[in-house]
Amino acid sequence: MTSPDSRSYRAQGVVLRHMKYGEADRILTIYTLEYGKVQAIAKGIRKLQSRKAGHLEPFSRVELMLAKGRNLDVISQAQAQNTYEHLRSDLKLIAYAAYVVELLDRFTYEEGENRLLFNLLVDTLARLDEGAPAQTAVHYYEVQLMDLLGYKPQLRVCAACGEKIKPEDQFFSAKLGGVLCPDSLSADPGAWRVSLGALKYLRHLQRSSWNTLNNLVIPQEIEPELASLLERYLTYLLEYGLRTPGFIKAVS
Repeated sequence: MTSPDSRSYRAQGVVLRHMKYGEADRILTIYTLEYGKVQAIAKGIRKLQSRKAGHLEPFSRVELMLAKGRNLDVISQAQAQNTYEHLRSDLKLIAYAAYVVELLDRFTYEEGENRLLFNLLVDTLARLDEGAPAQTAVHYYEVQLMDLLGYKPQLRVCAACGEKIKPEDQFFSAKLGGVLCPDSLSADPGAWRVSLGALKYLRHLQRSSWNTLNNLVIPQEIEPELASLLERYLTYLLEYGLRTPGFIKAVS
């Protein structure tokens, strides 16, 4: 973790996950505004009298004071800025939030500041907490996350031949990173069919700002196909499966 020269320093971040360490400690993975993804230890947090425990739950936004440690920096103070209480009262929203933080955790390393990623994360959690259409908010997050990470899928022209995509059902190739026209299916026989309706919504999510989408409800005849396409593409990029989509399905 890159940190300032001083012994102690401040950071604000979102808790992505934690794991038990020793008899009473936890190691936390936090995505911070100032330093990107970091790991730090919270000593004694599992003790009943710990003052930090309620401030360092997954997907809480927190203000931190950290001290440099030999292997891991140590969280000396933690103050929750937003625990997203409405979100936490709804099991399905909890599942979506868990998916949001899992995606960021799986796609990122301890590689320094990325304010655009941090802002996308906290904006998405706020949207879920404030009652925006949850499926729309999550799909917007997925598409914008891919864009910021350099995995923006090609949706306007064929990823194989370069011809403009016609207004009809097409195919999607994870291997080639975009839509394939029927004439180019031989370029990736493993590509899967995508309907014109799902493709239109995917393009809308890719090109639009949130302000134009915040009341958009994706039709139920389109949503399962869109969710499946995005999950399959993200799984291909990660090269292994995600845990939280199963949680979402279980509570839906």
